[in-house]
Amino acid sequence: MSESTLATLSRKGYVAQASDPGLGDILAKGRLVCYCGFDPTAKSLHLGHLVPLMILARLQRAGHVPIVLVGGATGMIGDPSGKTKERQLLSRSAVAANVESMRKQFQRFLSFEGENAALLLDNDDWISKWSYTDWLREIGKHFSVSYMLGKESVRRRMDERDQGISYTEFSYMLIQAYDFLHLSDKHACSLQVGGDDQWGNITAGIELVRRLRAKPVYGLTSPLMLNAAGQKFGKTEEGVLWLDPGMTSPYKFYQYFINVDDRDAPRYLDLFTWLPDAEIAALAETVKTNPEARAAQTALAYEVTKLVHGAKAADEAVHATKVAFSEDIRAVSLDAFEAIFSDIPSASLPMSALEPGIPLAKVLVSAGVAPSNNEARRLLAGKGIYLNNRQIADNHLVRREDLLFDRLILVRRGKKDNYLVRFTEK
Repeated sequence: MSESTLATLSRKGYVAQASDPGLGDILAKGRLVCYCGFDPTAKSLHLGHLVPLMILARLQRAGHVPIVLVGGATGMIGDPSGKTKERQLLSRSAVAANVESMRKQFQRFLSFEGENAALLLDNDDWISKWSYTDWLREIGKHFSVSYMLGKESVRRRMDERDQGISYTEFSYMLIQAYDFLHLSDKHACSLQVGGDDQWGNITAGIELVRRLRAKPVYGLTSPLMLNAAGQKFGKTEEGVLWLDPGMTSPYKFYQYFINVDDRDAPRYLDLFTWLPDAEIAALAETVKTNPEARAAQTALAYEVTKLVHGAKAADEAVHATKVAFSEDIRAVSLDAFEAIFSDIPSASLPMSALEPGIPLAKVLVSAGVAPSNNEARRLLAGKGIYLNNRQIADNHLVRREDLLFDRLILVRRGKKDNYLVRFTEK
């Protein structure tokens, strides 16, 4: 007997809570319509959205119908769940632009064609039609303030004395609850999925459908994603990792996953790839037997980058990773080079200095690689300096032929400390 859909989701780490202990049987008996909401508070989805996207994708592959609900209305308000302070409110035009930008990203994960084609909807299409008084009379009367205050997302914000929660965000729960009712009425939707911080909003929708339609609907949440160090998944020192290649390059995206902790790699392979279980198990074993090879991370980085950005971008990220730190660095494209080395220290020197040639020791001092000419010469003599990934042991004269892309050189001190020198006409 094959494993049930819910059992698979649970085994792979997607499930935190289910509103009904019989949800596994319900999923197994027939095709369900299920939805997950994504508020367009930015023009791109980010790494934190990967879990709910993969849940929808797995449900679709199991024969169910996914609805991607873009929150054109809820995005105007901002969800208080998981937040310690109120979001900056966006204009209606900004929200609309974000909605359009996000649409194509969903197509990487879901099929919008075929027998169980995914639907892409915007809750502004129905929420904006309500008048305020009608909303209070028809929807608001079904929720007591004490019920809403009992939700963890609200209670946590109420405990923040300096910030608290505005009436605007307090009302968010009602809109999400009504979304579930509307989707149940119009599309026979009976399952909502989301992060565990959405549990209060999801159960509010379940309660509203029960009260007004006297029929069961269900909720399923995924756990809060933390890495082995206890940090929120997808967050870096530079900030959020976006799925839009213009906001986070495929190379940086690839590098995030290839550098994950050994303890996280097997779990992420389960969550974020379509690799067979046997292959994931074999890769997980290499983490124990040969961690230096980082085979699990290499497979993970490639598969997730391919999923989000396509095979071509994933192949380019692999190629860039191989050559960026080799003597074949000239084979890297300018776009890839700039993505790889965008965050390293840099300095500028005049292009005119290259006509007679500029001693590498002077470049090292100008770029901050060495504090003095004497220290620069010592580093060169000790074979600790690399010019465009080639080891230099003498006071080489840097000339135009040394430039990458006709204007840059890359200097490395030791194994890791990279510096970029830009030559300008001024």
